[in-house]
Amino acid sequence: MLEEKNDNLPEAEGQEQITQEETAQKTNQSAIEAIESSNAEESEDESISEGHDIPMLNYEAMSMEELTEELHKLVTNEKLLSIRNHVEEIKKEFLVKYHHFIDEKRDEYSHENNGDTSGFEYHFPLKHKFDAIYNQYRDQKNQHFKQIQNSLKHNLDIRLAIIEELKNVIDNSGENMQEMLKTVNELRDRWKNAGPIPRDKYNHVWNNFHFHIERFYDHLHLDREARDLDFKHNYELKSKIITRVEELVNEEDVPKAFRELQSLHKIWKEEIGPVSREHREELWNRFSELTKQLHDKREAIFAKVREIEVENLAKKNEIIAQIEEIANEKITAHSAWQGQIEKIEALRAAFMKAGKVPLEVNEATWASFKEAVRNFNAQKNTFYKDIKKDQQDNLNKKMALVEKAKSLQESEDFGSTTPIMKQIQEEWKKIGHVPKKYSDSVWKDFKDACNHYFDRMHEKRNEASNEEVEAFDKKKEYLESLKDFQLIGEHKTDLDAIKKHIETWKSFGKVPHARRHIEGKFNKILDALFDKLSLSKKDAEMAKFSNRLEQLSGNEDTRQLQNEQIFIMRKIDEMQSEIIQLENNIQFISSGKNSKTENPFVKEVQKSIDRHKEELKTWKEKLKQIRSLKQE
Repeated sequence: MLEEKNDNLPEAEGQEQITQEETAQKTNQSAIEAIESSNAEESEDESISEGHDIPMLNYEAMSMEELTEELHKLVTNEKLLSIRNHVEEIKKEFLVKYHHFIDEKRDEYSHENNGDTSGFEYHFPLKHKFDAIYNQYRDQKNQHFKQIQNSLKHNLDIRLAIIEELKNVIDNSGENMQEMLKTVNELRDRWKNAGPIPRDKYNHVWNNFHFHIERFYDHLHLDREARDLDFKHNYELKSKIITRVEELVNEEDVPKAFRELQSLHKIWKEEIGPVSREHREELWNRFSELTKQLHDKREAIFAKVREIEVENLAKKNEIIAQIEEIANEKITAHSAWQGQIEKIEALRAAFMKAGKVPLEVNEATWASFKEAVRNFNAQKNTFYKDIKKDQQDNLNKKMALVEKAKSLQESEDFGSTTPIMKQIQEEWKKIGHVPKKYSDSVWKDFKDACNHYFDRMHEKRNEASNEEVEAFDKKKEYLESLKDFQLIGEHKTDLDAIKKHIETWKSFGKVPHARRHIEGKFNKILDALFDKLSLSKKDAEMAKFSNRLEQLSGNEDTRQLQNEQIFIMRKIDEMQSEIIQLENNIQFISSGKNSKTENPFVKEVQKSIDRHKEELKTWKEKLKQIRSLKQE
């Protein structure tokens, strides 16, 4: 604290001189050395001061993991008394983040359990690690402060004993003032080195000591020379302090300069005696003015810090507003929610790194931030709660398909079962997501059932039985013999011969699925033979078609028959449309000057119509034939 204007020591003029200059010089020698080194005896508070040499980091911007690591580093590597503020700041920031984290987990638990949080528990190993490190620091600190208290009490006993000795010296003094002065100086040296005492005892003990020092000065009225020498050396000491404070005013590290100023004030007050009345006010005014200048510089720094904190507050309020805006957006898709979560995490990180705000609004700002994040999390949790319900429904649907696939996986009726299995697979694709913890297992069950069935089907189809292999060998040999077959030119005989070849071919039976290409080779030979017959184009076409239908029906491939029917129906529609278009063209041309019979172009169109109608009849007969085959 700053010294009051009076020095608390009597400076009576007119006292007589009784000592020599060297005796007075020795009185304050240790005080001079203390001023020159800028180190004064510390009070109780200063003896447990914080370490100012360790920079205060931006703990607010650190994660809980980083805070735990920083706490461990400080407790392990730094002196106990130098980290008190750091540790408490780290603890405060860790607990803020921890409680916010637990609140989020509790909200998630609440949404998952219809608002019930009675069974909520969350194991967080990092919290146990942090507590263990902090407890280690706390135990060390308690032990240290216990030692300090014992030391303070011991120092108090020493100071009280010094006061008693001082009283006895003054009360029992004889005529030898020089011996008395020597004894008082020794007591003052012992007082200066006695160390700090309990704060609540300080003022009383200090005032008591200086009361007896004043009594001592009353005895100096017989030795004016000793008093004047004491005034002179006190003046020198205080002038040195003023010179040092003038240097501190220009010190760039203002907080450090201010701390040293406090020490110098303590020396001024406790360790240096009075000066002559003519210099007292002058010295004090110079000292006070310099103190004010340094104090103003310190206040300017505080003002700058305050300005930065206000700017930080504006940043944090803007971040809170952005979080609230995001929380109020209506999101209906998982991918969009993931984007919103990333935005919130970025804003959360920006909030933590924005720096400190004014102390009076710190708690309110943090509460607003927590509320905004909590509102966002509530919306998010509601969405994902609904998603979980939909996913559970999807899981039930997929499990039903799994059971259906498993019930069919051993079926031997491939013709009727295969379309069902394919339909099941199509239904599976249309069902949405299921809960993640079931996704892999339910898919594996479904895939295994489907694969089992289709592997069996393909194995069955690709399996070449002895009969099929024998049929292939016979057809291959028969195909070679057909190369030498020649028509004789008689229509009926040649047609009967071709039909006989067809019957013989069919009698050989089915060939392995992988070797069905031989059927195509046989059909090419038949097509060539039919083309050589003296049949009309229509008859030849129908003969080829009949042979093809017989092969398709023999293969029992209903899908190919269905595709063939769809193709024929499409050709009929195209032919009918073409005929209608050609007839419309004739009608348009006939409305001109030339008659229909006289126009060569009309004649050509009419021929095209007749040709299309003949082809249409052929396609209709094919359709009739394939429908009758399917009805059998």
